[in-house]
Amino acid sequence: MIKVNNITKTFNKGKLKALDGVSCTVPENKFVGLVGPDGAGKTTLLRIMAGIMDPDSGCITFLGEGQRYFEKPAEELHQIMSYMPQKFGLYEDLSVIENLTLYAELKGIPKTDRDSAFEVVLNMTNLNNFKDRLAAKLSGGMKQKLGLACSLLKKPRILILDEPSVGVDPSSRVDLTNMVHSMIDSGTTVIWSTAYMDEAEQLDHVILLNEGKTFFEGSPRDALKSVESRVFIINDETIDKRHLAHEILKKDYVVDSVIQGRNVRFVVNHNGQHDIEGAVQTRPTFEDACIDMLGGVQHKESLLESYMKETYFKSGSKDDIIVEAIKLTKKFGNFTAAKDISFAVKRSKILGLLGPNGAGKSTTFKMLCGLSVPTSGIAKIAGIDVLDLKNNAKINIGYMAQKFSLNEVLSVRQNLEFFAGAYRLGGKAIDIAVDKMIEIFHLNEVANTSSGLLSMGFKQRLSLACSIMHKPQVLFLDEPTSGVDPITRKEFWQHMNCMVRHGVSIVITTHFMDEAENCDDIALVYNGQVRATGSPDDLKKLCSNQDNPTLEQAFIQIISEVG
Repeated sequence: MIKVNNITKTFNKGKLKALDGVSCTVPENKFVGLVGPDGAGKTTLLRIMAGIMDPDSGCITFLGEGQRYFEKPAEELHQIMSYMPQKFGLYEDLSVIENLTLYAELKGIPKTDRDSAFEVVLNMTNLNNFKDRLAAKLSGGMKQKLGLACSLLKKPRILILDEPSVGVDPSSRVDLTNMVHSMIDSGTTVIWSTAYMDEAEQLDHVILLNEGKTFFEGSPRDALKSVESRVFIINDETIDKRHLAHEILKKDYVVDSVIQGRNVRFVVNHNGQHDIEGAVQTRPTFEDACIDMLGGVQHKESLLESYMKETYFKSGSKDDIIVEAIKLTKKFGNFTAAKDISFAVKRSKILGLLGPNGAGKSTTFKMLCGLSVPTSGIAKIAGIDVLDLKNNAKINIGYMAQKFSLNEVLSVRQNLEFFAGAYRLGGKAIDIAVDKMIEIFHLNEVANTSSGLLSMGFKQRLSLACSIMHKPQVLFLDEPTSGVDPITRKEFWQHMNCMVRHGVSIVITTHFMDEAENCDDIALVYNGQVRATGSPDDLKKLCSNQDNPTLEQAFIQIISEVG
């Protein structure tokens, strides 16, 4: 359908090379995935494909009716193509039906045909009951569905979706992919960029970009062949999984090492040899192949390790309950966002708060941090009611919001300095903490850049740095890796597991089920209530009708049973 021929694109007067001679093909009537680390050039390539941006050199040609490839002018291209940007691009102060009407006008759909077109996309996206709701009031998953509905009003020949599933829960992701698959059956070529490797594994054709170059092109099955017999797993309930995963990654021949529930999974280099006791071979995943092709996860002695060693809260029993939610309830008028939420987090443990968009996770977070007063119930930190904590005690809490909430006008360094002051660091302590965060999170090259101009990966690094620079006892992370590529996510989890090893307790929300495998316990929330609790492996056992179920399958089954 599309041929990309030696495309180059630079920014900042040629100093930043986003695409460096990229060539690839997009097969006709296929579901094509564009994957790669943050800053690999995915969004730039999609915008050039969509005719929104011109390349510096090279060209893109499209398959015509006569099965010949030729360059299309932007006006002609926009007649056969729909493009959904990475950020929510609709008007938040318009309702669902008003946004659809606006797009119908832009796409030139006659008024006589609109009602039937609206009915099709509203039924497809299950937004029928929300036609009059403002877009700003929709959950993340519903916003993505509305964006897709607008893109599909007039059936396109080519559909380009830039990370449509970012911040979307597993159930909604399945809905989105099913909707798009139905389009392929009727003759649409789909290009879908994604940060979810399990998602990419289900596609027909994958293009892997890194540093503006094409690293791989072909079917996911072809990629899996490159790591066959090189992936192993250790299942031993007696081990300290965080310590073992950390130690395995130190070995020169190890490409990647991750926690998977009570197991530790690792990938070795092309030699295929290892000397790790108790390891058995297991089925590779597309993420294993991608990480291998990108050069693996490099083990470095963590600078965060030495920074956290000086913390004063490491002493105490590991059975100490650090975070406790006791029947937390929050009502907004007649709407109950959270009802009788209860769980506990022990010292040096990670609790994953999972659930669909709009389930009440962020509301629960704000009550636990003292940012929102519960209608009823109690939130405790180290045995003290959060509402009774004095301000000097609250500095033992670190909080990273779901949306980028730092000052976008201030530079990276200025944001860090501001937060250092807010957390009552003073004098030389501010300079030391700021310099350490810049060094630990590799922010040197963007230290003087306005935060609003950063890529998603750098924004998330900065947000995490601001939330931990004061060495908090408890860390609340609300979807900290949403929209971040696999390599950066692994770096994040190396930092988090390092903090846990040094006494920090973490409560985290995430839509990446492979990330949730790092959690010691999970509380699955749906419609404002806790529906299931236990370790990742405990939740998998609830899928009694499946062999070797994934945590994502367990999530979807539990939600469907209570929904």
